[in-house]
Amino acid sequence: MFSSISFAPVFNEALLPLQATKDIMTAKEILSKLVSFPVLGGMSNTAIAEWIENYLTQHGVDFHTVPNIDNTKRSIHCRIGPAVDGGVILSGHTDVVPTEGQNWNTDPFVLTEKSDGKLYARGSCDMKGFLACCLAALPKMKVAQIKRPIYFAFSYDEEIGCLAAPELAEHIKQTYKEKPKYAIIGEPTMMQPVVGQKGIVIYKTQVNGSAGHSSRIKEEVSAINEASRLILWLEQKMNDLIEKNHVDDRFTPPHTSIHCGLFEKSGIAPNIISDSASFYWDVRVIPLDKTEDILNEFKTYSKERELACRGKFLEFKITTEEDHPNVPPLDTPEHLSVVPLIRKLSQVDKLNTVAYAAEAGQFSEAGFETVICGPGDIAQAHRANEFVSIDQLNQGYVFMLRLIDHLENAID
Repeated sequence: MFSSISFAPVFNEALLPLQATKDIMTAKEILSKLVSFPVLGGMSNTAIAEWIENYLTQHGVDFHTVPNIDNTKRSIHCRIGPAVDGGVILSGHTDVVPTEGQNWNTDPFVLTEKSDGKLYARGSCDMKGFLACCLAALPKMKVAQIKRPIYFAFSYDEEIGCLAAPELAEHIKQTYKEKPKYAIIGEPTMMQPVVGQKGIVIYKTQVNGSAGHSSRIKEEVSAINEASRLILWLEQKMNDLIEKNHVDDRFTPPHTSIHCGLFEKSGIAPNIISDSASFYWDVRVIPLDKTEDILNEFKTYSKERELACRGKFLEFKITTEEDHPNVPPLDTPEHLSVVPLIRKLSQVDKLNTVAYAAEAGQFSEAGFETVICGPGDIAQAHRANEFVSIDQLNQGYVFMLRLIDHLENAID
């Protein structure tokens, strides 16, 4: 069951956007406001959600919210246009990554325009620029005679595991009597159409061994040694998949990657056998592979090691748990009708893929024909002095105008 609240337009003067009620804000002006909310992944997004909701209210748009359990965060979705099948969802997230420890030349939460034609701020590229384009085009969407609806779907906690998107997508399906057909996720792609993304999941594996004098290494079970065997197994599993031709040349690298990036402190002295060890490993799958299959094979090998070692130490155990939720890959085939749509809207024929995780796979799993396309370069995301160029922001806005025109001329 999903909890939600529906809202009809009611003004809150304290939250009115930067300009007067009847004025139309530009994408840059809206972006300036959106980046001023330092909402990091995991934090409450109430402040930015209230601003967006008030903007929707200002333009006479009813909206729905999907709050988390303790009501400190919420996703927002709304419909513009007729309640008929075949509409387009425009989706993005409201949270950003931290700036702490990064060497910024400007205040990261103040949009700063420089003479190089770029707009600097945290989230300007990833991905509040896309949200700004959506909201800037809203007045035109409202007055246009579109024959298919447009939906906004804005989530929270994308940056810490794409946590809210599955519930948001499901709530959209439950809320509207009609069925949206397409979902465009506005992650930064330089306005290039993307039809594939890798999935990701992160696991934590813990190993408990038997402490003892290092001279007894053959009589005890070293947690460090066993953890090392497990890590080498993971590397070999990745190589086995490649050797079995589990490759997809659309991606870079063209295969599933399995990587151990953090080995937590283990052991207390060089001459004492370690009785505990833990490590984190991530799996980034191409659409051909499934993280569940890799995990199950890893657990099978872990059981084999448990049986092999319990003759020395009966309590030897290996446990593995999910540390980052499993975000599914995206693989939108070219024959789906969303492909000619995104080619038309972007004015780009070449289809691309990305290695980063996004909410696109989750919207696809919910039954929507899904692609990724948005302003900005992913190379600028998550780093100091993040920016989106004014040209890219303008292209994002023109993209919205093309969508309006397309829906005005949609064939019934």
